[in-house]
Amino acid sequence: MAPSELASATDPLAQSKGWPSIVADWSSDQRAFKQVSWGKAMMWIFLLSDTFVFGCFLLSYMTVRMSTTVPWPNASEIFALNIGGNDVPLILIAIMTFVLITSSGTMAMAVNFGYRRDRAKSAILLLVTAVFGAMFVGMQAFEWTKLIEDGVRPWGNPFGAAQFGSSFFMITGFHGFHVSVGVLFLIIVARKVWRGDYDNSRKGFFTSRKGHYEAVEIMGLYWHFVDLVWVFIFAVFYLW
Repeated sequence: MAPSELASATDPLAQSKGWPSIVADWSSDQRAFKQVSWGKAMMWIFLLSDTFVFGCFLLSYMTVRMSTTVPWPNASEIFALNIGGNDVPLILIAIMTFVLITSSGTMAMAVNFGYRRDRAKSAILLLVTAVFGAMFVGMQAFEWTKLIEDGVRPWGNPFGAAQFGSSFFMITGFHGFHVSVGVLFLIIVARKVWRGDYDNSRKGFFTSRKGHYEAVEIMGLYWHFVDLVWVFIFAVFYLW
């Protein structure tokens, strides 16, 4: 009997074919993605699914806007702020975009220092990123409050097409929820980095292999995705 045939006869996993073999592989306490950690692979899968959700939202928005017969509100007027007696168009949105893009830079540096095992700098930069995210959510809450006071509702608004309100609150609200969740997890990961949980492999949620800062990188993947989505929202919703 050839060595390969002998191995197949003695190894029950080698005898499995089709779906049973896939189940056996994924449940055998082995890494299905040999060069990628489970956490990173699952985050990529989640981000892929989230991409479809945001893509559907933005495509629906564009379809509604192009098909409605009622004039669409002018974003430069709706989102203008009165500063010194003059209406400055999109100034708040520009600040929000700057803050979120800046947070991507601090997040990237946090990942860099994490893999250098510089706990203090990585934790501080994670917290700075969380502060930027909280600032973004705060400005978005101010924006929502201003529009609600002006009479904008999910079912209509006094400035034009009724679909404007539902599109705005759905898209920006869903994105704002992602940012809020990201801020929460940034604080959790920063605390674990500061305590040295990734150096001593302390048990608990969001842990990784001893000496590895994969959780920081996974958090970075999520945060960069949130920032990238905002760029598309900014371009499609506010500049169009």
